Amino acid sequence: MIKTIADLKQGDSFFLLAGPCVIEGEDMALRIAERIVTVTERLKIPYVFKGSYRKANRSRLDSFTGIGDEKALQILAKVHKTFDVPVVTDIHLPEEAAMAAEYVDVLQIPAFLCRQTDLLVAAAKTGKIVNIKKGQFLSPSAMRFAAEKVVDAGNGNVMLTERGTTFGYQDLIVDYRGIPQMQTFGFPVILDVTHSLQQPNQSSGVTGGMPQLIETMAKAGVAVGVDGLFMETHENPELAKSDGANMLRLDLLENLLEKLVRVRQSIL
Repeated sequence: MIKTIADLKQGDSFFLLAGPCVIEGEDMALRIAERIVTVTERLKIPYVFKGSYRKANRSRLDSFTGIGDEKALQILAKVHKTFDVPVVTDIHLPEEAAMAAEYVDVLQIPAFLCRQTDLLVAAAKTGKIVNIKKGQFLSPSAMRFAAEKVVDAGNGNVMLTERGTTFGYQDLIVDYRGIPQMQTFGFPVILDVTHSLQQPNQSSGVTGGMPQLIETMAKAGVAVGVDGLFMETHENPELAKSDGANMLRLDLLENLLEKLVRVRQSIL
């Protein structure tokens, strides 16, 4: 089990947070994890399995939110135990921090909640690594204050994640200048490739996306020296219960990671 950021940063490789948007069931989680573990071990990419135990931020009331908190968290713990990889999940309220920390290695703060002081402090006090996603409404420089809340609460294990900035009503844009800018704060910076390609606020109430640009977005992030990549992936995104419109199809991941490793090696 990883304890500090140093456990993730191995050699010259970027690290990877990847998995389904939300835990839909045990079998699917284990299948996806097994496939990604096989690929990342071969390519020597440090890997963290990602899966939300519950989706609190949905466009519509009838959107899928999860299979039950305890059940999903137990599945995340099983992924960790089965494949000996760390796991990360989102938390939404301060009281969720201690509960989720019983099962996972990294607590993730959703972008819309990155200014919530009580949530950040509660996550910090668990002693877990805290990954804070940059709000779609914030400048990169403003993320220093979110990170300082965690550090001032006694936990220096912080990561920051770029996930795009609101551009009009229904689009996001990534300003790659923000990656080195946030790195100057002294914390690893991750690029959330797939969420940066969301197209929110669609008239249907279902978020859209541009998955055809995943490779372009990821290559650009690696080229500017990002520390880690975040990608949601699913065996069949069309049938995914959350964020299917911007997820990477699982069978495309290996080829993409091979290309990204080559990009990384070319800039060292």
